[in-house]
Amino acid sequence: MQTLGELIRELRLERGLTQSALGDAVGSTKSYVSMIENHRVAGPPSDELLRSLEGALGVTDGRLQRAGDWERAPEAVRDRVQRLAGDAARGRDLARFIKDSAIARRGGGKNLDELYRSGELRRRIERALGPGESGTGEGIALSGVADGEVALYRVPLVNKVAAGYPSGFTDLDYPARVADDYLSSPGLSDPDAFAATVIGESMMPDYREGDIVVFSPAADVSDGCDCFVRLEPDHETTFKRVYFDEDGALVRLQPLNPKFPPALYGRERVAGLYKAVWRYSKL
Repeated sequence: MQTLGELIRELRLERGLTQSALGDAVGSTKSYVSMIENHRVAGPPSDELLRSLEGALGVTDGRLQRAGDWERAPEAVRDRVQRLAGDAARGRDLARFIKDSAIARRGGGKNLDELYRSGELRRRIERALGPGESGTGEGIALSGVADGEVALYRVPLVNKVAAGYPSGFTDLDYPARVADDYLSSPGLSDPDAFAATVIGESMMPDYREGDIVVFSPAADVSDGCDCFVRLEPDHETTFKRVYFDEDGALVRLQPLNPKFPPALYGRERVAGLYKAVWRYSKL
């Protein structure tokens, strides 16, 4: 990103102005213009002087004002914005790669599964889905249900999970960590984490239909955890609060909505318990 001084120098030279002429045009001095251009001032000029510089240089899009605002921003904020820009660029690169691969597949090229097995897709995904930061979007509230360090990781949104009676669930045949949509979750470092949209009412009032919940296979599960539950032998899934008996032989799946009854399962029927760690809710 160009500094304010570099931008002013570039515009001044494009218009054939000397530092002295530009200083006269804005009621300043040649030496001060030189100091700005060479980044030898403690901070950017005032908004008033920036507006005068824009007028003298014929700038109508506010770029000098934006450059001044950028240089006034704390270094931590600038670092974060630059990381976000890098995240966005890597995401666009991954999207282009997947789109181009789909086009090539129609012409006889490799499909995503073949690319995944070869390691190429994995390398692309790991490059694009490393630690980053982003917001949750206007109108979305992000609620944590577990503590953790503040860091954001992109998590694949793979399907829906029933907050009601157990039902079938599929990852839509995507390779691991690949989906149509991704979320960012603070404090999450589990590369196998995934998200699913809640359907049904059995986990109300804590979880409403349409909420998106992030689940972490790496998180420890104990009594009272809200979990994505996989059941055998029918590969059914459900979203419930889980409790264990003293010897761990039985697992009770407890809805939060009193209209729904709890269910007991032998531990051998529970193929997976994945703890809920974040919730995205519409405001």
